Amino acid sequence: MPDIKGTLPEWAIRIYEAHGSPDLDDIQDVFHGPLSERSAGLRKDDLVEILIDSRALSEGSETLAKGMLVGTTRNAVEIVDEKGTFRSIARDVIVEVRLVAHMRVPYLEDREMMTFEKEDMRRRSSMLEKAEQLAEGGIDSHLWG
Repeated sequence: MPDIKGTLPEWAIRIYEAHGSPDLDDIQDVFHGPLSERSAGLRKDDLVEILIDSRALSEGSETLAKGMLVGTTRNAVEIVDEKGTFRSIARDVIVEVRLVAHMRVPYLEDREMMTFEKEDMRRRSSMLEKAEQLAEGGIDSHLWG
């Protein structure tokens, strides 16, 4: 395991170790060079710190959410925080998102993520088919011929 004490904040080390202690040097952002070789931006499983607008919180609440990014939606950013609690934070109250460390390779190089996306599309398609069958059968089931 590489020495991470100097590169990661204390809160992130437990998540990093639970994630299999990947070699962080191999999954850094690339900002310069040929366009096809650059990679930047947030990825699933990244360690992040999210600064929340204090006006949206009750008095005395922590304005910095720290954890692992598990997903994003149109309206929210979802993390598992340093205590292991799932949190969905509205995009409207986010002031800044700080990347602490990437935990996965860029999306197009991530075979596990691509496999997951493919399986998820199949699962969603199957669920949609079932829902359509149930809806069709339920509405017209009382009609004859």
